[in-house]
This record gives sequence, C-alpha cells and structure tokens, in this order.
Amino acid sequence: MRFAMARSHLTCGATVTKSHNMTTKALFVKLEAKQGKENEVAKFLRDAQGLVQQEPATTAWFGMRLGPTTFAIFDAFPDDAGREAHLSGKVAKALMEKAPELLGEPPKIEKADVLADRLLG
Repeated sequence: MRFAMARSHLTCGATVTKSHNMTTKALFVKLEAKQGKENEVAKFLRDAQGLVQQEPATTAWFGMRLGPTTFAIFDAFPDDAGREAHLSGKVAKALMEKAPELLGEPPKIEKADVLADRLLG
C-alpha cells in the first residue's frame, strides 16, 4: 500500500500530520432494476462486497439503494490503474453478465476525479 504524508496548519497554529492512501479517482454507477427484480439487485450488491474486498486498490466501495428501483455503486481508488483494475475485475464482469436479467437499462458508469476525501484508517 502506498501512504502519503501531508501537513496542514490549523488556524490556531497547531500542526496536524495525517497519513492515508490518497484517493484520486472514483466511479459512480447508476443501476435501474427491472420491475420485480429489485430484491435481486439488492442481493447482488450485498454479495459483491466480498469480491470487492479482494481488490487491494479499491479504497472505498458502497452499494446503495436510491429509490424503489434505483440503485448505485460508488467506489474510490488511489489512481487510474486501480480504477481500471476494478473495471476489469470480478464485480464488473458479474454486473455485466447479470445486467440483461436484472436491469431495465445498461448501467450508467461515470468516471470522476476525487477532489477531497475523509477516510478512516
């Protein structure tokens, strides 16, 4: 794992040193479940957590429900290589295989640059 040290000066004059993986890249994937497949999409996201835990370059991963049929995945990475590894990994492969069965439309995958983060650890 790569660690970066950053120093910041607080307005009170104290100096704080912080250490964690720098997060620079992210994905936001919107998923629209087919009617009647909502529980299966939710289960898919819960089950995907185990696969993501095997990805050392995935800094953060969230499977979310945004509405009755709308779901999303948000994940973050230290760099482009980590993001690309995730996009060609087991979760992405499983999602693309299940998409025709579970989703009413193809997943909407948006790449993003992370401007700031707050991660524990």
